[in-house]
Amino acid sequence: MNDWKKICLVTDIPVLGSRRVTRPVGVEVAVFRNSEDKVFALLDRCPHKGGPLSQGIVHGESVACPLHNWNISFGDGCAKAPDEGCTPKFAVKVESGAVYLDAQELATHAIDLVRPLAGPQHKEIVTT
Repeated sequence: MNDWKKICLVTDIPVLGSRRVTRPVGVEVAVFRNSEDKVFALLDRCPHKGGPLSQGIVHGESVACPLHNWNISFGDGCAKAPDEGCTPKFAVKVESGAVYLDAQELATHAIDLVRPLAGPQHKEIVTT
């Protein structure tokens, strides 16, 4: 049995847009709304270079990554051919106009993944 966590109202998500859900650990979750008011949730990280999918363009039942225009399907979180790779998806429930995500998935799903850092390689600086 799922323990659902209320995230927002469907109307809080722009049509053809998204909202980000922060978690105590791991990359944020992007919650999307398409033109038919269907709601989907993916890890906010493109499988290609880690781009923020929440900033992408929603079309139909997929989102185009803002970095390199990879099309990621909401159905399975996978890139459409010829691109390859998947990002984790999250269970969504819409009830009485409210959007819910599975609380267990939010706490445990894909928490080991991180967003890549842009720019020159970062090294730890130790001061004495």
